[in-house]
Parts: sequence; structure tokens; C-alpha cells
Amino acid sequence: MPLTMKKLAEVFTDRETGLTQGHRMCPGCAAPMTVKIVLMVAKALGYEPVIGFATGCMEVSSTIFPFTSWSVPYIHNAFENVAATISGVETAYRALKKAGKIPSDKKYAFIAFGGDGGTYDIGLQALSGALERGHKMLYVLYDNEGYMNTGNQRSGSTPPGADTTTAPVGKAVAGKLQLKKNIVEIVAAHENVYAATVTPGEPMDFINKVEKALQFDGPAFIASLSPCVRFWRIDENKSVDITKLAVQTKYWPLYEVERGVYRVTRKPTSFKPVAEFVKAQGRFRLLLQRPDAEQIINELQNYVDRRWERLLAFEEATKDKPVR
Repeated sequence: MPLTMKKLAEVFTDRETGLTQGHRMCPGCAAPMTVKIVLMVAKALGYEPVIGFATGCMEVSSTIFPFTSWSVPYIHNAFENVAATISGVETAYRALKKAGKIPSDKKYAFIAFGGDGGTYDIGLQALSGALERGHKMLYVLYDNEGYMNTGNQRSGSTPPGADTTTAPVGKAVAGKLQLKKNIVEIVAAHENVYAATVTPGEPMDFINKVEKALQFDGPAFIASLSPCVRFWRIDENKSVDITKLAVQTKYWPLYEVERGVYRVTRKPTSFKPVAEFVKAQGRFRLLLQRPDAEQIINELQNYVDRRWERLLAFEEATKDKPVR
């Protein structure tokens, strides 16, 4: 069933999305926005979602015993194994359907959610295995760029210069020195997958990609930039704005890769310097006090520029190739 604007409007005005009110995420957190958009699109397409959720901020804040904010089938997983769990559920579904024990007219969407800790680092092995096996599932990363659930430790997603408890910015060292891991390219390299970046600040782009991901015949992966208002040190009403700024500065380019074919889905007519993204967040406050701050920001600018040009080159090189 194709997703129409009328159907989308009906679902978006319905409060029953699968994630109810009353969860305990911080005001302004982008993770619940990410989850709700995914669930609403699944509902609009007629799917019954089956959710696996890796341990993390969103998991612990929505399932504090004996309460739950979930009104759909939901499985809590350890940090490292949500992709393995949801791929196992998808396999069990196919076996039961083949045996005639599940009605063939029902549509299920097998969706895993994980933060950057459970995706970039701890859960990467399980994710890679699920992608390689080719399960029909959607993995959604809410990327807040650190281990926020346990107090803002650095992760493979943390950008250079951001102040964290395990890589603090001080006089001797400018916090984490490494660039963040390019998780979408890692996923895309598995072949025969759909991978995309989204932000809550570009909702129609987000919706279109979730629709494509859920209907993709194979594993799909969506990475959503999801600011943590507490440790990014931004006002709770600025989380959507900061994701828009991330796109406008090339820090978080919006693109998709479908079986090796690249498409950049947002191309701003003009770009802002990445320094604007950095200076809008308190987590870079100590970096900006260092004498080498300009050098570090320039290095980040050079990186996002190079990555943007590389994406455009990939898009150009694959534009005439059919999706296999």
C-alpha cells in the first residue's frame, strides 16, 4: 500500500503510535521524535510493528519496571544484541508463516532501535551479522554521539573536540581526537542493503526514507541525528534547530544508498561553516577556550567538505546504474 498524504495525516493526528505518553525522556530529546516518526510511518503503511530495543537512554526511560510506554510487541535487549534478536524474530516469523501458523494477510515490520553505543561500538558485530544474512528488518540508530545513558562517555560516534567524561577537553588534550566513525558507509559496504541518514529537522525526507526502508526487500538501516539536550548543552527547544544546522553545515549530510546506488537527498543552495554548528553547543565550550580551537575546527571543516565531495562523486558515479 503506497503511503498517501491523506493516510499520513490520519496517522499523525492519532496519538496511538505504539509509544505512549508518559515516558521519562528529557524534554526536547530527539530520540522519542525519531521513534514516533518510524512507528507512525509503519502504521500508515499498514504494518504491525515488532520492536527490539537495545539498552540505552530510550529503553530505560520507557520501560521502568513495572511500567512501560510501549503498546506494541516489544523486546528489551542488552546493549550488544538487538540486531541478533530482531533478526531471530524475523526468521521465526518466516518459519511460522511457511508452516501456516500465522495468517498470510497480516503485515509485520521487524524494527530494531539502538543508540550509538549499541550500534557503532558494542552492537556492531550483531548488526553486521544480521546485515550479511539478509534479514528483512529495519535497524534505526538514534545517534546522540555518546554514551549518554551512563553519563556522557565518548563513543565511536563522538565528534572531535566534544567534552565527555572519558575524553575530557583540558589544557593537555582537546578531548576526543578521532573523527566519528562513518557508520552508514560501514552498513552500505555489506551490499544488498538500504542505508540512509535522516534528522527530525527534515521530517518529509525522514518519512520518505522510512517508507522506502520498510518496503525494501532485505535489511535496511536508518541513522537519525538525535541531539541529547543535556550533554550537548543546548536548550530543550533547540534540538530540531540543531539538526537543521547539522545539515546546513555538511556535518550531517542527508543521503541514501540502495544496493550501492547513492543519492544525496538534500542539497542546500548555500552552506554555513561548521563552526556555527560547533559554537551552538555547550559541549564544545571548553574546546573554544583552547588556543588551537580554530585549527581543530578547520580540520573538521576540511573533513566535512571532503566527505561532501566524495558523496557527490559517488552519486555521479552510480546515477545511471540500476538498483540490483
